[in-house]
Amino acid sequence: MQAPLSWLGSRLPLIQAPMAGAQDAGLALAVGAAGGLGSLPAALLGPDALRSQMHRLQSAGRPWLVNFFAHHPPAPDPVVEARWVERLRPWAQALGLDAEAAAPRGAVRQPFGPATCELLEAFRPTVVSFHFGLPPDDLLNRVRRTGARIVCSATTLREARWLEARGVDAVIAQGLEAGGHRGHFLDPDPSLQGPTLELLQAWRAQVKVPLIAAGGITDADDVRAAMASGAAAVQVGTAFLCCEEALTSSLHRTRLLDPHAPTALTNLFSGGLARGLENRLMRELGPVCADAPPFPLASPALAPLRERAEALGRDDFTPLWSGKRRGGCRTAPAAEVVAALARGFAWNAPAPQPLSPAPT
Repeated sequence: MQAPLSWLGSRLPLIQAPMAGAQDAGLALAVGAAGGLGSLPAALLGPDALRSQMHRLQSAGRPWLVNFFAHHPPAPDPVVEARWVERLRPWAQALGLDAEAAAPRGAVRQPFGPATCELLEAFRPTVVSFHFGLPPDDLLNRVRRTGARIVCSATTLREARWLEARGVDAVIAQGLEAGGHRGHFLDPDPSLQGPTLELLQAWRAQVKVPLIAAGGITDADDVRAAMASGAAAVQVGTAFLCCEEALTSSLHRTRLLDPHAPTALTNLFSGGLARGLENRLMRELGPVCADAPPFPLASPALAPLRERAEALGRDDFTPLWSGKRRGGCRTAPAAEVVAALARGFAWNAPAPQPLSPAPT
């Protein structure tokens, strides 16, 4: 078992996972006040919104984390985009939409770049995390000079070692159970990846920097198993999605509170593989479609369909991000979720046991 990460600055080695579209600084502040490390997802925020949200977190005077995507945006391909619009045409017409109204309008998720780095330098967060690899060395060095600790997601040992060689302070071991986007950047094939506890047990002797467990952690028993398997901290997302401070929609919350609803890895909503609850589009088109443009270019074409369906009270075209296991989801203040998870931080924890079966 690794020593807990004292440099997180929080009372507990518990990180609330950044969840773009489902939260703002409000959830991060609530988790921070309860003893965890609150996180702000920056992937969908423009400069003004990001500045405002970071100001809220900085003003609270507690440690905090901000997360960025480090993907390489693909060049738009009109042929691929037209093919995707054509695949969506039947559903658009059923909703009374002109199929061309669903035409792509550019990426909505932007990678970490110089302008964002300049803004980050003004606020100096405690921890900066990255997904989909790391930004170029010049930007990474600027982040280091702020004094922030740097962490990043990995899904395979090769990715973890690559991150370690680039000088990260910790590696987030993202298991296959995790909800939302896979953080892979060298090994996109999910068959090369594995469950969280298996990653921890396989990596702990081969990766020298601390490991942060992410995926399938919903209660104190899961926390205890992760820490006993070699984690120095845990990162929890799905369990916070139904909290009072989260911005999760009512449609999404209803589905999350069904612990038996199946999930799947899908590329339909953004072009990148992400785990979410199954809905109509995933069932009828299949969770993975070769016609979807690469990440993040699949999202805009779906936006009009999603908007129309949600206005009718339907989640047919909504990304319902969720981990496989949702036993910890509850309609309650975030402080209650933190307290429930905190009971798993017993440093004399027994040998880890496999996580209980979950729907696929």
